[in-house]
Amino acid sequence: MIVTTVTVYVKPENINDFIEASTENHEASIEEPGNVRFDVLQSMTDPTRFLLYEAYQCEEETAAHKKTEHYLKWRRKVDSWMAKAREGVSHRVICPRDRSKW
Repeated sequence: MIVTTVTVYVKPENINDFIEASTENHEASIEEPGNVRFDVLQSMTDPTRFLLYEAYQCEEETAAHKKTEHYLKWRRKVDSWMAKAREGVSHRVICPRDRSKW
């Protein structure tokens, strides 16, 4: 299982637009083969900071996500709303090992 966390800082005037676009991306992403989770989180202390938590069964499915029409649409749409470049980090899951716990 591969989890990618993506930190995004959004310009204050674009917060609602970012939430709307990211919700659309979330809805399509959770229907992808191999998707386990796709969460869109907003910081409680800094409303301009978001964390995307993306879990896929394998690296190939993670890579396939980045080629989907909905992801590419999201990237084009939100690019100018970002206060700085997004920061993505891939992780290998150690626990929980039991996928039913997801």
